[in-house]
Amino acid sequence: MITNPVALSKAAKGSRLVIVEVPEGRARAQLLRLGVTKGELIRCLERLPGGTVVILKHRQEIAIGVGLAAHILVVHAGAEQQGRRS
Repeated sequence: MITNPVALSKAAKGSRLVIVEVPEGRARAQLLRLGVTKGELIRCLERLPGGTVVILKHRQEIAIGVGLAAHILVVHAGAEQQGRRS
């Protein structure tokens, strides 16, 4: 079982993360176009003033606004892998 998911907007710079939940509706469709889906391994590259989060996914940098990032739930990559072993 996956434990302690947090909002992407709270992720620490440099952390390796796995997406465990994305919002429904139009936001999900926008994220899908960028390849940001549940189960993806990402890295938090930067947290900009104003709340924008820059992630790295397969050598692609993607900036996500704070409002959307608050609705994307992630876990640390190690925590997600431990959950799969259980």
